Amino acid sequence: MFLMQKSSEKLVEVLSLGDLFNPNHTEIIGRFHAGEEMQDAEKFAKEQMLFPSGEPLPQCWLDSKYRQH
Repeated sequence: MFLMQKSSEKLVEVLSLGDLFNPNHTEIIGRFHAGEEMQDAEKFAKEQMLFPSGEPLPQCWLDSKYRQH
């Protein structure tokens, strides 16, 4: 799955889907998808990620208490 980093608008390949879907995890493991060479994996804050279309991530992926709001 690919997401876009808000600040750079670059695509990030998500390597840890479990972290993405778990609202108790604030970071994901991914790598920038740019250039011809495979980039090194690094941590990204989920709050800094968007879908490539520009839509925000669902609250149920970000906030474990989303039903209480």
